[in-house]
Amino acid sequence: MHPIVNDIYTALPEIFVLGMAMAILLIDLFLTERTRFLTYALSQFTLLGAAMITVATHTPGVGYAFSGMFVDDPLADVLKLMSYLATSVVLVYSRSYLAERGMFRGEFFVLTLFALLGMMVMISGRNLLTLYMGLELLSLCLYSLVALDRDNPRATEAAMKYFVLGALASGMLLYGMSMLYGITGNLDINQIGSALVKGAPDRAVLILGLVFVVAGLAFKLGAVPFQMWVPDVYHGAPTAMTLLVGSAPKFAAFALVMRLLVQALQGVVHDWQGMLILMAVLSIALGNIIAIAQTNLKRMLAYSTISHIGFLLFGIMSGTLNGFIASMFYVSVYVLMTLGGFGMILLLSRRGFEAENLDDFKGLAARHPWYAFLMLLLMFSMAGVPPTIGFYAKFAVLQAALQVGLVKLVVFAVLMAVVGAFYYLRVVKLMYFDEPQHDAPVRAQPDMTMVLTVNGLAVLLLGLMPQRLMELCAYAILHSIQ
Repeated sequence: MHPIVNDIYTALPEIFVLGMAMAILLIDLFLTERTRFLTYALSQFTLLGAAMITVATHTPGVGYAFSGMFVDDPLADVLKLMSYLATSVVLVYSRSYLAERGMFRGEFFVLTLFALLGMMVMISGRNLLTLYMGLELLSLCLYSLVALDRDNPRATEAAMKYFVLGALASGMLLYGMSMLYGITGNLDINQIGSALVKGAPDRAVLILGLVFVVAGLAFKLGAVPFQMWVPDVYHGAPTAMTLLVGSAPKFAAFALVMRLLVQALQGVVHDWQGMLILMAVLSIALGNIIAIAQTNLKRMLAYSTISHIGFLLFGIMSGTLNGFIASMFYVSVYVLMTLGGFGMILLLSRRGFEAENLDDFKGLAARHPWYAFLMLLLMFSMAGVPPTIGFYAKFAVLQAALQVGLVKLVVFAVLMAVVGAFYYLRVVKLMYFDEPQHDAPVRAQPDMTMVLTVNGLAVLLLGLMPQRLMELCAYAILHSIQ
């Protein structure tokens, strides 16, 4: 195959998403408020088309494009498919919320598609420059989306904090990458890995660069001590934007960790393993303990996210293939639960009212038993209660850590999971045992009701049959990580 044809074929999903995003940007100029639904429909069509192209071009092997800067392997394809699905669900959940608040505009959909494109470039990056370009494209779109509601001072403040801290983290990551380049003389991930296996000429510079790289990754994940942006952005941003920030980008962040730490820096695994252990322990402890004191559900879920990232790091820090598979399984389950949790907040919100406080869920079982049951499943899964999928996700990452002898850390994580169960079960208690504070009817579009129902039941059904998802994660890791 001719190199140019091979490049286009390998990056066809990205080219399709880019072309459709630009087309939607132009088409939206000629639409009125009554025909704005076409922008939404075209965005969903873009996601479906990208998924079909990804499946059609998939092979179990590894393909390269653009002089080795771009890779198409099973890990990339699986994570991209998950990203399409998560983004599609975000659009379904957000439609009514945005329309009621005057934000159902082309900017939201175009920025979301460009953010998805950034995720896809990150997922397939095989070069430090490619990874950084994808990361910046994603980040700039998310900053803009958080500030989309320009008349909301809380959202503007959240966007400013996110932008300033994100720029700082990007600078640290870029500085670390420059040190890796200085030591190895290469930007290619595999070449960096091969060079470090042979031994670094200047170990002090290598460790300093590694610290900066891990710090940048920790910020993008939201791990302690770089978690300060998570509660403020989750709370301050409009809920639709919070849903996007907290879901699909986690797949790209996981891919970034795999490409940098596992593929490029596997030769110094014992050095970054210690850093991840410290961050994991602090994230689980701080996230679970501070979440108990929250009365705002979005802030509670933000601190919950920090603790989940701690559990995710347990699999990665094991440094084994089983650990990487468990972490990929965990991030998939986490995104599924996050979509459902914020989807419920969007469902109960209405014009002029944000259902973001715990008290807003009081008596939901009396007002709408089915939605209360779905929220119960989601809270049980986040708490790690069997037989929901959240239990098996925690079990998988802790088992991976146990296999490499981290017994004390596993015991600590289990104890913290018990502590965390308190604030999840508190939501269940409010729904089923407290009196409603208001009797406003719960109205939702049929498509949102259907997708939310599938989302809620999925955490139970996948918990009863977790093998398929685990096999998919194993296939992606084993055929991509050498």
